[in-house]
Amino acid sequence: MRILVTGGSGFIGTNLMAFYLERGVPLLNIDWNPPLDPGQRPHWQEVDIMDEQAVEQAFVAFKPTHVVHLAARTDTDEPVDVDAYRQNHEGTRILLQVVKRHPGVERIIVTSTQFVCEAGYQPKHDLDFKPFTVYGESKRRTEMVTREAGLSCAWTIIRPTTIWGPWSLRYRDVMFKVMRKGLYFHPGKGRVVRSYGYVGNVVWQIDRMLNAPRAVVDRQVYYVGDRPFDLKEWVEVVSKELTGKPVRYIPTALIRMVAWGGDVLKLLRIPFPITSGRFRSMTSDYITPMDKTIAAFGEAPYSIESGVKEMVRWYDGGSERIVAPVLKDVRLKDRKA
Repeated sequence: MRILVTGGSGFIGTNLMAFYLERGVPLLNIDWNPPLDPGQRPHWQEVDIMDEQAVEQAFVAFKPTHVVHLAARTDTDEPVDVDAYRQNHEGTRILLQVVKRHPGVERIIVTSTQFVCEAGYQPKHDLDFKPFTVYGESKRRTEMVTREAGLSCAWTIIRPTTIWGPWSLRYRDVMFKVMRKGLYFHPGKGRVVRSYGYVGNVVWQIDRMLNAPRAVVDRQVYYVGDRPFDLKEWVEVVSKELTGKPVRYIPTALIRMVAWGGDVLKLLRIPFPITSGRFRSMTSDYITPMDKTIAAFGEAPYSIESGVKEMVRWYDGGSERIVAPVLKDVRLKDRKA
């Protein structure tokens, strides 16, 4: 097995690269950003997924047998223009054109997102979409590009849930920092069921897919992450490990007003941990169908407790020195051209 990872410099990619490096698997990460983990630089090649010639050259030189496609813009900051996420669907189209020219590629995993369906909507089948952000729409297009590519190798689409764990700079910079300072308050004590996933379990699931019989994975869509759980359970475990204290709760109405203030600060480009979007995320159920994944590959190995311990160990082990990559807007390249 020779694995080429697109977007291996990011959060999930860094964990995936570490998993296979520990096992001595030949790896190449193509990404336009350097790895978050400097120790992975020898396995990184600077490649823009939108540059078909550069992607082709990487395939010719490395000769992968398996591809894990993680490269994407993953924020949800752009509210209107799906073209801001063109590297997601158009980048996938370019990659798959290259894959088709390399018969040595046996299978590919293409990463979508749970956000191809809005919270509360249970898809009836794999082509039942209801995206609620332009990011989600870009991933719907990613899935359709994959289906229409005419690949001869086995292909699998994965839809990550809300993923957390070591190398997540979003959790480092928002929740963990605020909680460690004693400034975190959870909105109410009501039951909120969420689909989250520890990154170690997601990496384990990807590995199982790369090694599963073709019939199990070919032309299939799998959600990746953990079984849905009450968000309070996770928050309490994080608080205990990070601060040694239980979570403090605040009335929902009060934190809603704080979130409105956060929206104003966001417009002024002033960072604030709570906005209306974050408030909705913390107070709304978001349940994804994980049963198919668990039936096919089994129960993932990490518990909430063991995952949180690993993340706090990473957080306290020098994570503050990691510099977040600069977001590159593909639209700016077009304007310069």
